[in-house]
Amino acid sequence: MTLPRDTDPLAQDFVAFSVEAGVLRFGEFKTKAGRLSPYFFNAGLFDDGAKLGRLAEFYARRLIASGLQFDMLFGPAYKGITLAAAVAVELARHGRNVPYAYNRKEAKDHGEGGTLVGAKLAGRVLIIDDVISAGTSVRESISMIQAAGAVPSSVVIALDRQEKATDDGSESAVQFVQRQLGLEVCAIATLKDLLQYLETNQDPSLGAHGAKVAAYRDRYGV
Repeated sequence: MTLPRDTDPLAQDFVAFSVEAGVLRFGEFKTKAGRLSPYFFNAGLFDDGAKLGRLAEFYARRLIASGLQFDMLFGPAYKGITLAAAVAVELARHGRNVPYAYNRKEAKDHGEGGTLVGAKLAGRVLIIDDVISAGTSVRESISMIQAAGAVPSSVVIALDRQEKATDDGSESAVQFVQRQLGLEVCAIATLKDLLQYLETNQDPSLGAHGAKVAAYRDRYGV
């Protein structure tokens, strides 16, 4: 089967990996917005060394290809903590050694104290997370980064759902972060990539989900 010319091979490989790992599932799932989604992406299920290593490889390859300029990584608690550490290791393996930091949800009142852990926030800081649902985590990260005297520069996520943040809105959470918060955002894969994967996959059990995902996009997509 011939793939569309605008196919992103890295994104297709990532979607396939997410399905194989059981991280990207199909069925009926309620989202934070109360919508019934025909698919669900749970990055917490990249739950062993091999899967986490491959995930970090996808992040690093997307970052290198994106051309985003950054001096360090910041992982917002909780999922961002593991992501920042793993991606920092993978970037170093690719010859790009950058520091990383993350935050605690609760301030520590002994030892080094405070809510920030890791390298001192400085320069252009790239925020790393799994998805952007409402932009809340990004806004909190921006506040912490700016309070430390550094510059929040961009965000990288695993999957961009490309859907309206609210039913009466016209932009997605990612578009909100780009327009209102002024940060560049790149994703390993998007809803468009997921649909391409379902439409071209040879497994009929997967192809059957394509129509439902397309209908969901038509209703809630941006």
